[in-house]
Amino acid sequence: MPEYASTTTLSRIREAQPCREGWEKLLAHLGKTKADDEPLQLLTVLDSNGLDDALWVLSYAMPDDRLERHFQAWCAEQVLHIFEAERPTDTRVRDQIAMLRNDEATAAARAAARAAARDAAWAVADAAWEAAEAAGAAQEKQLRKMLSA
Repeated sequence: MPEYASTTTLSRIREAQPCREGWEKLLAHLGKTKADDEPLQLLTVLDSNGLDDALWVLSYAMPDDRLERHFQAWCAEQVLHIFEAERPTDTRVRDQIAMLRNDEATAAARAAARAAARDAAWAVADAAWEAAEAAGAAQEKQLRKMLSA
């Protein structure tokens, strides 16, 4: 597994304007009252504040985006099979995953790939929503049938 820059600082987090509750929780965990420039491990944020705040720091307060991009790629890979089952010839999400992992890609290329993948994901989400509505209707019909017996 590649090594990642996994430290930030309280100053960098503060500059990104965190929510008050999360900020105060992190400061209390660290025994501090204000921001400073000491290295702060993202793992410490995860341990202190939980996943949501750690992901926020990952997205808004890290010195570079490599860890964030690779984590996004991993997350997308976990559900890629769902997308490809719905749209087997659509490579936009797979292409986006490759772009996220490509440390040599330009920011503009990543943004274009991200937009295409987002459009593809919305199309699949719409199809999944329709399928869920149909499943819900079938479940309601079956429950009514069972209750009427």
